[in-house]
Order: sequence, then structure tokens, then C-alpha cells
Amino acid sequence: EESDRAHPLLSDPSNYRDIETGLTLVGIVGIKDPARPEVSDSIRLCSEAGIRVMMITGDARDTAVAIARDVNIFPPLEEAGNGVVKAYEGREFFEKPEAEQLELIKTGNVVFCRAEPADKQKLVKMLQSLDEIPAMTGDGVNDAPALQQAAIGIAMGITGTEVSKEAADMVLADDNFSTIVSAVEEGRCIYANMQAFICFLISCNIGEICAILFATIAGFPEPLTAMHLLWVNLVTDGPPATALGFNPPDPDIMTQLPRPSDEPIMTRWLLTRYCLTGLYVGLATVGVFVGHYMSLGVSLSDLASWSKCGELWQPGNDLMCSDLFQGSGRMLPQTLSLTTLVMMEMFKALSAVSVDNSLTRVGPQKNPWLMLGVAVPLLLHIAVVYSEKLGLSALGESFGLVPLSVDNWITVLKWSAPILLVDEALKAVGRLVNKERDEERAAAAAAAAAIQGKTS
Repeated sequence: EESDRAHPLLSDPSNYRDIETGLTLVGIVGIKDPARPEVSDSIRLCSEAGIRVMMITGDARDTAVAIARDVNIFPPLEEAGNGVVKAYEGREFFEKPEAEQLELIKTGNVVFCRAEPADKQKLVKMLQSLDEIPAMTGDGVNDAPALQQAAIGIAMGITGTEVSKEAADMVLADDNFSTIVSAVEEGRCIYANMQAFICFLISCNIGEICAILFATIAGFPEPLTAMHLLWVNLVTDGPPATALGFNPPDPDIMTQLPRPSDEPIMTRWLLTRYCLTGLYVGLATVGVFVGHYMSLGVSLSDLASWSKCGELWQPGNDLMCSDLFQGSGRMLPQTLSLTTLVMMEMFKALSAVSVDNSLTRVGPQKNPWLMLGVAVPLLLHIAVVYSEKLGLSALGESFGLVPLSVDNWITVLKWSAPILLVDEALKAVGRLVNKERDEERAAAAAAAAAIQGKTS
């Protein structure tokens, strides 16, 4: 059977010389294993996002550089000019002084060829010594130490060994580099949504605190009761805040530089910004309350001594003290204050669909859950306000609320709608702050690269 399968001429090695003599070269066949077409765009996105890519391969240097140019790790030849690419063989690189090694990997993309699995772990440790956050990919048993050492170890789900999967923090189900970039975008989106969620609740609570504080310091009647505050925190704050977790990614999220690892989720600027927003919320809540009494001829000094109405001062317009500070006379301004607060929080939630982008660029309609999270609490509040007209007068009385007229709603909107302008102005300032910060980081990186270029 073996002789049947073999060619008669090949069964005798002495025939090889005659077979290979007198041949004519017809052509040369080259075999290329190209990168996936989406990888080049993904690495370009990494560059825009401030993520550096280092390729570690066992291929020869020329082959590795050619692949790196194909996938945008290095610029194409026509764009590179006379620029020197940072491509090193593993042994060549690690024979350099340690200080030079650190300087070479401090900036830009780097390619390591003829590398051994142990070189990956060395590079991870070097990057960590530079306060970088390295993510390492691998699929073999020998890659496990580097995957374990890296801040984020990424194993291949299809071709990866079980050892590498156990050592990794993340497993790619499709073995696709582009999935890593998508995960980065999703992670940034989740972080931004966490900021929106926390900052929305903080600014709302600061506004409530300011409202009670201002009224207490001025000696005014309470604009909000304990029942009102409970209603705001349980019903009108919760659904919008939860819906903010479903915000879509900002259109510029993958052009932002990575944030420092030690940066708190609530930065100094965000804390300042939301304190200013909360300050306006508190002022508007008290302002609509005071404005109602002033429209009835009660001065600020009279309102500050409201408990002595009838003793130190007398109300005008044929009104009695009980008409102002008891029953519906007290419930109407409190209803105005509570409704103004609720409206401001709804406007604030709509504005929080993006932490820094304007509503004209990222509108609330991009998050349908947020629209629902705003509509439901608002309808519930309106139902309580108009419960008397719905035949449930006891419900409104238990909350201390009375129905509002059209003029009352106009007053509410005059005090609550400006929160959108305040937030838009603060967002514009925030964009300038972020731009200056990113320019400083980019300038520092460019300076480091220039110094490295002169010394190399």
C-alpha cells in the first residue's frame, strides 16, 4: 500500500538529483496572513483616545514593521518620511541600559520582534514602573505570567489555552482586537454615566439643603415640609437618576485622553460646578416662595417675622394673618416651591444626558429611558397636585399641596427653566477646563517625545 501511494521516482532518493535538474523558474508564490480589515481603524481610534499600542511578535524585524504599517501602529511609508520607527528585537532591546529602555517605551507606539514570552512580563513591569496602565494580550501557556502581571490581562477565547484564560482578567469571545477598543469605549461610557448619576443626586440634594438653610437663616416660613423632601427623594429623584445609567456614549468619548488613575470620580471642578447648580436650585426654591408673599404685599422684613404677624405688622389687601400662613394660604407657596424644585430636577436630569456636551449636541431623546424616567415622576407629581380635581382631595391635603393655576405654572417655569442656562454655561466652562488640561498633557507628551528623538 505504501508503494502505491508513493511516486515511483520519489521512492528512490538517488533520483532526486535528476528530478531537480533542468527546471525552469515559472514564478514565486508568496503567502501573506493579513490582519483583519477592522484592526487598522481600531488602532487609529486607540491613537485618538491616547492609548499606545505595542506589538510583540516572533517575526523578523522587516516583517513586523510591514505589519505595523498596515495596521496603523506605524505611519505608512509615504507619510513617515525619514522618521525612525521604534522597532527592536527582544535581545537587542534588553541589552540597552535600563534608563534607555524606559525612555524608549515612554512615548509612542513600539514594535518588539524576535521576542520571547518572558520579554512580555519584563515589558509589563517596565510600563508599570512608569505609572502606565498596561493591558496585555496572549493565548499561550507561556503568556500566563505576563497576563497575570498586567493591569488587564486579555486572553483569546477561541485559540487561547485554558491556562491563559485562567490567568487573564478578560477573555475575548471572538479573538478580535477591535473588541478591546469597543470595551474601552463602553468602559468610558459607564464611567461617564456613573459621574452623571452621582453628580445629579449630589446637586439635587445640595439644592434641597440650601433651600432649607436659606429659609432658616432668613427666618422665613419653611418652603418645604418633611413630607415634601421625602417625596422628592423617593419619587422624583430616583427614576431619573437610574435612567442616567443608560446614557449613550458621548460622540467625542474616544477622542478624550485617558484620565489619571488617581483622579477621583468627583473632581474639584465637578464639585464646584454642582455646588453652583445646587446653589441656584436652593435660591430658586426659596425665591418662588418669597415672591408669592411679596406679590401679596408682604415685605422681606415682614416675612422674616411672620410668626409675629398681627403683633409687629399687619397684612394689607384686606388679608388676615391666617390667610397668609395657615391652610391654603400656606399650602399654595409651598406647592409653588415644591413644584419648582421638581421641575428643576427634571430639567437637570435632561441636561445630565451628557456630562460636558451641550444639549444641542447630545439631546435627551438619545436616551429613551431618561425621557420615561422624567415623564413618570412628573406625571405623578401633577396627579398629586391636582388630586382634588381627580376626586382624591385627601391625597393633596396629606401632602399639603393645592392645585396650581396657569399663572402659577408660568411663575414656576420662570424660576425653574433658567437651570438649563446655568448648566449649559457651566458645561461650556467645563469644556474649556478639559481642553486646557488635555493640551497640557499633549504638550508634555510632545516635549518628552522631542527629547527622546534628540537623544536616540
